[in-house]
This record gives sequence, structure tokens and C-alpha cells, in this order.
Amino acid sequence: MNLLEKFKESAVSVLPVMAVVLALHLTIAPLGSTLAEFLVGGVLLIIGLSIFLLGADIGVIPVGQRAGSALTSRRNLPLLLGAGFVIGFFITVAEPDVHVLAQQVAAVDPSVSHLLLVGMIAVGVGLFVTIALARIVFQISLRLLFLLFYLLLFACAAFTSPAFLGVAFDAGGATTGPMTVPFIMALGVGVAAVRGGKDHGRDDSFGLIGLASIGPVLSVLILGMMHSGAGAEAAAGATETVTAGLWGHFWGLVPAVAEEVGMALGPLVALFVVFRIFLLRMTRRSTLRMVMGLVYTFTGLVFFFVGAKGGFIPAGRELGGVLALHHMEYALIAVGVLLGALVVCAEPAVWVLNGQVEEVSGGHIRRSVMLVSLCIGVAAAVGMSMVRVVSGLSIWYFLIPGYVLALGLTRFCPRMFTAIAFDSGGVASGPMASTFILAFTLGASASLGGDPIADAFGVIAMIAMTPLITIQILGILYQRRENAAVRRREAAREARAAGEQRP
Repeated sequence: MNLLEKFKESAVSVLPVMAVVLALHLTIAPLGSTLAEFLVGGVLLIIGLSIFLLGADIGVIPVGQRAGSALTSRRNLPLLLGAGFVIGFFITVAEPDVHVLAQQVAAVDPSVSHLLLVGMIAVGVGLFVTIALARIVFQISLRLLFLLFYLLLFACAAFTSPAFLGVAFDAGGATTGPMTVPFIMALGVGVAAVRGGKDHGRDDSFGLIGLASIGPVLSVLILGMMHSGAGAEAAAGATETVTAGLWGHFWGLVPAVAEEVGMALGPLVALFVVFRIFLLRMTRRSTLRMVMGLVYTFTGLVFFFVGAKGGFIPAGRELGGVLALHHMEYALIAVGVLLGALVVCAEPAVWVLNGQVEEVSGGHIRRSVMLVSLCIGVAAAVGMSMVRVVSGLSIWYFLIPGYVLALGLTRFCPRMFTAIAFDSGGVASGPMASTFILAFTLGASASLGGDPIADAFGVIAMIAMTPLITIQILGILYQRRENAAVRRREAAREARAAGEQRP
């Protein structure tokens, strides 16, 4: 995998979004000076995504797979589960998206401690990564765990503060960021490869992200049950930043973004050093590749987040506000559907997941088919979120039927596709969803005079829910095609055998 290939993949992902926004600017939603920031931000996104994917391929994913294999081969269950908790906890504490979400919640309700919220989310992820690893070791049914934990989750949601509902479900998407997904997925692949045979290893390679995404939702719901609430006082809009021209605007973001990304990578670097000293036998060449992978990953994420914060977030907020300001509700919903289908292609972790699905399935499940299924799911999610913004409907009218259908499909879907589907829900709701789409929804809600806290929060949760349905439907169709192919081969074999028996 070279950088040019990654650049082509990234360009194909981001350029359609840029083309749609440009077309809207020239027709029904002029963005003014924000357009230039958006275009520069898009270029930075392409560069950052390309470098990040290269770094994940050569540094993060191989170490995660080797660490999972080494931990499992030690045959030390407390060590494996303890390492799973530590990895889940520290990666979550370091995930920039989690801190962004916690800051937004603190702005709504100042009585909620930013650090307390981050800590509870991290504990939830750590516990559920441990549960996910234990499931692989003891071969516990993934369908059973999903059913039990989602029943518990909705039971807690019935008693939690309504102000925490959308935030809690959004927390499940915020934790599955561009660093969390590759490493935890690679850890699961490594554990499954040692624990299971060919079939079990393939089926158990996925599901960690899906289970890990439940933990933060449950943690925030429990926090909401204990929290009395001090009244919601939403922050009064975005802070205006004085910049020295277009390039000064982006350059001014670099120090803060580099600090955030450095904080995200710091715990991973520490874990890698511990693994290198005490767990993994790595040659100097392998160690150098790991270091280079981390350097690429850091550089790519800096480019990515500078582009997102400097260009995509302001443009998303402005675009949603302009469409809603002119009372173009139907256009708002249609644009939401189109942007949802395109933006998921620009999620870094989506490409990591699709590549691993294609690799683990031996090429039977092509990444292009996975990507189309995810696009359909996310498009529907953003469209329904825009309906919520326009109509003011409660998120319950969407989450309860959606999860009932998703859990019902587990009865008919192949095991591996169920695991992939729940992983996809967390992966699709990554940094692009929490930046461009959430900003688009917030801008639309504010322009319509609604309550952005109640109407806009929950869009990440919707994006995390719909892939559970579309990917499982894909799995059912895939299984039917495989069964039909088996029947055709058996019929052909019987016909040949009958022909050979004729005199």
C-alpha cells in the first residue's frame, strides 16, 4: 500500500462532498466567504486521510493484531482481560471526539463535570472491551449479549433525564474515533486468530466495536439517572475567531489540534512501548515501521482535524442555517440524505473496517459492497434527523423501532454479518459525523427557531443505528446467494453423476 493509492481513495471519498456543497453554493445556498474555508479544508482532509490510512496500515493495525495474539497465547485470562480494560480506557480518555462531546454537555449543563463525563465514558468502553474479549475466549453468543445489553440500555434510558438521552446515544459514536477503531479491531482479530479455528476465528474477528459502543451509552445514561440537573443553558452559538486571512485561519488551529492529536496518540505510544518491552518480540525493522506508522498517523490526523474544524464545521453550520432560514424544509431533508450518503465515505475508520472485512472474508465481501450499504444506512439516518429538526419529533420514535428491527434481524443474519453490522454502527459515526453533519444539524435547528440541544443531538446516534439494519440485510442476502450457489453446485454434481451411470 503506497501513499498514492491512499490519496486516490481519499480523493474519491471527499471530492463528491465538496462538489455537492459547491453546487448548493452556486444555486440555492450561497455560503459567502465560508466557501473558501470549506474548499481548503477539503484539500487538507484528503491529505490527512491519505497519510492517516498509510500510518494505520504500517503501524497501528499490525501492532494491535500481534498484541492480541500474544496476549491470548499467554493463556493468562486475567492478563488478557486487564489489558483489554486498560487499552479501552486510555484510548477513550485520549480520543479527541470524546472531549468535544464532553465540552458540549458541560456547556449545556455547567453542573456536569467535563472530566467526570470523560472518565465515565472511558470506564464504560474499558469494561465493554473486556466483555468483548471474554466473549471471544468463552465463545459466548454475540446475539445474546447484544439483546441483553440493549434491553438493559433501554431500561436505563426510560429512567434517565431527557437532557441526557441524545447525548448518551451520541457518546457511543463519539468513542469510536479514528484511533480507537483500528487498534481495538486489530486487537480482536489477533485474539480471534489464536482462540478459534478457521470459522470461529473469522466470525469472532468482529463485534468488539459494537459491544464497546454500548459501554459509553450506558455510562452516560447512568450518570443522567443520578444527575438532578441544573437547567439547560445552551452556549450562545459558535465563538467568532479573528484570523489573519484564510491561511492564518487554518494555521491558527494547528497548535490546538496538534495538542489534541498528541494527547490521543500519547497513551497509544505508551502502550506500544510496554508491548514492545514485555510482550512482543519485534525486530529493529518492525520497530522502525511501528514508529514510522505512528508518525504518519499523527501527521495525518493533524491535517484531517485542521481541515474539519477550519473548513467543514463552519461550512456545515452555515449550509444548514441558510437552507432552514429560507424555509426550504424539503430541500433540507433532501440535502441531508445526500450528504449522509457522501460523508460516510470520508470517515477514516470506515475504510479501515471495510479493508479488514474484505481481508478476513477472503475477498468474498468486497469493500465496495460494504461501502454502498453504509451509504444507504447513513443517508437514511441523516434524512430522519432532518425530519426531527423540522418537525420536533422525539428521538424515541426513531430509536425504539430501529433497534427492535436491528435486534430482530440478528435471528436471521449470519453471525459474522451481525458482528460486522454492530461494528459498522460505531465506525460510521466517526469524526466526520460529529463535525460536518452535527454542525449542519445544529445550524438548521438554530435557524428554524427550535431547541438545538433537543433536536440536533442524537444525529450521531441515528447514524450509528441504521447500519445495524442495512448491513444485516446485506448479510441475509449474501447468505441466500451462497445457499443458492451451493444448491446449483449440488444439482450439477448430481447431473454429472447421473450421466456417468447411463449405459
